[in-house]
Amino acid sequence: MAPMEKLVKQLLFDAINDGLLTLGESGRKAVYFHLQKTFSLEMEEIPEKPEVFAEGLRKIFGVGAEVIEKSIIKSLYQKLGIEYSEKEDFNFLRYWNEAKQKADKSS
Repeated sequence: MAPMEKLVKQLLFDAINDGLLTLGESGRKAVYFHLQKTFSLEMEEIPEKPEVFAEGLRKIFGVGAEVIEKSIIKSLYQKLGIEYSEKEDFNFLRYWNEAKQKADKSS
């Protein structure tokens, strides 16, 4: 794995931790537990499987997952030094892919 890719994945993991903290520490732990039990997704695997993470959030929170996803994406963009702008047709995975592409171009 390229150093920049590894950094982006670590920053995504950090951003997810930050974003889930909007639920409080016990809420964050409950989300990780549910993802592991229901989707066999360990928290360390989330940067490798963001689509499973996003699906899990949707199953847990329904449309409310968008609020958490937006918090995570804003945190990720800030950590990468990328300007965040809301795009009507973007979802969590499109923002994640855009962040990876922009980070790759800046390295």
